[in-house]
Amino acid sequence: MEMASEIPVMGAETKSYTAHFRVMYLHSDFEHYLKFSEHFAAALQVEYFSSKESVLAALQENFPADVIIAHVNSGGTELLDFIRSSAGFGNIPYVLMVDKLSEDAIATARAKHADDIFSVNFDDGDLITRIKYFKKRQWYVANKAHQKIGTQGGHTPAWKRAIDIATTGTAVLLLLPVFLLIAILIKLDSKGPVFYKSKRVGSGYKIFDLYKFRTMRTDADQLIRKMAALSMYNKTTEPVEKIENGGLCDECRAGGQCKSLLFHDGKEICEKLYHFQKEQKAAFMKFQNDPRITRLGQFLRNSSIDELPQLINILKGDMSLVGNRPLPLYEAEKMTTDDKIFRFAAPAGLTGLWQVTKRGKGKADMSEEERTQLDITYAKEFSFKMDMHIILKTFPALLQSENV
Repeated sequence: MEMASEIPVMGAETKSYTAHFRVMYLHSDFEHYLKFSEHFAAALQVEYFSSKESVLAALQENFPADVIIAHVNSGGTELLDFIRSSAGFGNIPYVLMVDKLSEDAIATARAKHADDIFSVNFDDGDLITRIKYFKKRQWYVANKAHQKIGTQGGHTPAWKRAIDIATTGTAVLLLLPVFLLIAILIKLDSKGPVFYKSKRVGSGYKIFDLYKFRTMRTDADQLIRKMAALSMYNKTTEPVEKIENGGLCDECRAGGQCKSLLFHDGKEICEKLYHFQKEQKAAFMKFQNDPRITRLGQFLRNSSIDELPQLINILKGDMSLVGNRPLPLYEAEKMTTDDKIFRFAAPAGLTGLWQVTKRGKGKADMSEEERTQLDITYAKEFSFKMDMHIILKTFPALLQSENV
């Protein structure tokens, strides 16, 4: 594992960058996130997570992360173990944070297959250069895979393309007033583009932009920092009951002593006060997540209307109505081995064989390996009859409570 060598110091003048990378930042201390996001605001779009469970939940919803940056004391090591053992997330770039770099920490990062390790102040290497390298590595793998799968297929038959244009074209014409209304509402609701784009790998291992209606504010990070400055979590506006007040709550100070002292962060603190402050911080963290999703965005997500622009992807030829699920770059990178890459010989699609097979067998869940094998089966055997069968089985599946 190559370690970074150039030195940008936190607090020093920030360089000017043109590219913006999506970062999942895991740290239990929100103040560290504020400092990090402010310092790298010119180059990174940072999404904050306080637990490894919340990171996994976001990834399972196909959060388009370019890199995960996680502190070892906030579940970063455990999250790394899970991700590296996961068929779906195994190749996502991962950077560990430690309070202080050491030979042991670097050795552990290598053993755990982290892509890099930095001190929490990022004063020991050039993080942006490393993230750029991760992206170049993904594009290199994509180019090699495209050349490899190009010899095995990846072309959409004329009958399949005709069905896509006829059905999707009709749907877009019928839904055009809805598209226009949603576009106007998105513009009125918040500043930013109407559509949100994320990179996906489709047929022939070609990378394309998957379209969705934008459901999040484009200035969420800046807004959160402003909110933090005004919140009770900010040092200048902390609750009256503070640790500095002898580590006691008002009730304990009235009695002159505490009946239940805890030892926390090198100080004695009243257990009641400790839990009060913890609840205040949790309340703020819940509040700070609100600005990320717009008022309209919440409705679009809950109703799945945000997915409608993928009809445009079908018209453009990026996808088909029926096919294999288009994958994020880091997930597709795991599928470039000889035994799995053939799943990219089939068109990418909105619905596919594994979705209806899952329902047909009554499975509550399906492993990544099972999905891959069904994708390969579809790539080898898809036909007009199979596509019609999948389409007819998809509609009942949509009525089920579980998302497919």
